[in-house]
Amino acid sequence: MRKLIFVLISMGVLFFSIKILSKNTKNKSSVISVSDDSTEEKLLSRAGVIKKFITNNSNYNNEIAFLIDMKIMSGKNRFFVYDLKNNKIIDQGLVAHGFGSETPIQGQLKFSNINQSLCTSLGKYYIGNSYTGNFGKAYKLYGLDETNNNAFIRNIVLHKYDKVPYEEQDKPICKSFGCPMINADFYKRIEKLIDNSKSKIILEIYY
Repeated sequence: MRKLIFVLISMGVLFFSIKILSKNTKNKSSVISVSDDSTEEKLLSRAGVIKKFITNNSNYNNEIAFLIDMKIMSGKNRFFVYDLKNNKIIDQGLVAHGFGSETPIQGQLKFSNINQSLCTSLGKYYIGNSYTGNFGKAYKLYGLDETNNNAFIRNIVLHKYDKVPYEEQDKPICKSFGCPMINADFYKRIEKLIDNSKSKIILEIYY
């Protein structure tokens, strides 16, 4: 009888411990990370470049930046919202690249700053004012490098599109005319960050 009582008590303690552990795990705020070491190293490196660029420049937001790694396949998360203060990813989602950036070699992209090329352009941008266009509310992008300084002329903007999936997948997603184009639900979170920012947010596209 005593053994039975002991077993029942032990099982109760074990069940209670697992329940507490499960509860703590659910409540714990986890840092979003990328699985590939080279991708993470590149992310840290680009974040460092942005920090240096915005140092002592109050025109730019020094707390968050948007980083897009075009080396990652379009079906996987490659648009990262980066916390510059704490060096961590705080959100991520899918983003399309331009039709013109496709090449005959699968997984290899090309980039251009030429008008009507339909290509994605690499480099740093700052996010400008919003406007209402063909895709609803969108944000004008201004290129800060020689590789993307025609962004405004080319009408390269940050916008949403309902054909961009929310979840990751194993195949490429739809393509844009050169704009960083994201899922509508993900866009709602990005939109809130942009509209609440008192200074310009930097967006960098790299490869």
